[in-house]
Amino acid sequence: MEHTPLACSHHDHGHCISDALESARQLCLSRGVRLTDLRLQVLELIWQNHKPLGAYTLMEMLAKANTRRVAPPTVYRALDFLLEQGLIHRINVLNAFIGCPSPGTKHQSHFLICRHCGIAVELDQPQLGEQILAVARDAGFTVEAQALEVSGLCANCVSHAAEPGHHD
Repeated sequence: MEHTPLACSHHDHGHCISDALESARQLCLSRGVRLTDLRLQVLELIWQNHKPLGAYTLMEMLAKANTRRVAPPTVYRALDFLLEQGLIHRINVLNAFIGCPSPGTKHQSHFLICRHCGIAVELDQPQLGEQILAVARDAGFTVEAQALEVSGLCANCVSHAAEPGHHD
């Protein structure tokens, strides 16, 4: 059965942002860690769309939103905090960050990344991680972390490319 991921469908993205920020506030409160204004602002920028953002892009966005420039180490510290809390994921192949839709549960990072529009979709498929662990175990390998990043075209880009008269 085909299922179009939320990131690839037209939707009220304001809900994604507000839900992510509220989840972050609750999670940090329950863990007794500080979600500073800057950390919250970085998280909000990351959730502006479903496209991974690099640290320098975030710095530029912060500079436009604030009256003062934010130094790279400050942004990297905010990103490290958000990663530690499971609020975002790092997509290694892009050297970029994306919001985590389920920050309260520890899980592996598996993504489909559209090479045309830049959308990244986190896969909620626990059996995929289990299969990777089983194959590794059979090879005598102990897995410490998983990150699967699959590049291709999302359904929107495939259908757009198939339209008559479309040229890329």
